[in-house]
Amino acid sequence: MKALTIRQPWAGAIAHQTKRVENRTWKLPPKHLGSRILIHAGAQLDKSAIVYGPQLDVFSAIVAVATINDCHWSDDGTCCGPWGFEKAYHWTLDSVTALAEPIPAKGALGFWTPTEETINAVLAQETGEAS
Repeated sequence: MKALTIRQPWAGAIAHQTKRVENRTWKLPPKHLGSRILIHAGAQLDKSAIVYGPQLDVFSAIVAVATINDCHWSDDGTCCGPWGFEKAYHWTLDSVTALAEPIPAKGALGFWTPTEETINAVLAQETGEAS
């Protein structure tokens, strides 16, 4: 299972709000289409983000699990509702499950492989088993 680091507040919006698109400058590698991935809240805040309401203040942790079900280019950003950016690839997400307890982890650029311990901790929360 791979993980994807996303800066806050975007990772929190995926986990706890209605954000179901990840905007990227690069096309999704075909091997990841349909994959279940871990959503990792990065160590830094996206300072260009306009945040309304309380900000999720979790950093450097896995906060959710999601499936990437599509990737398409958008010139105007309107195809994916208010979360879609213009002139970007939209990676659409489905079956998003927020973790009850964020799991601390160091992230990386692009897709990265979490430790076996981190993956087991995520799976334990998804299945409701004690870790």
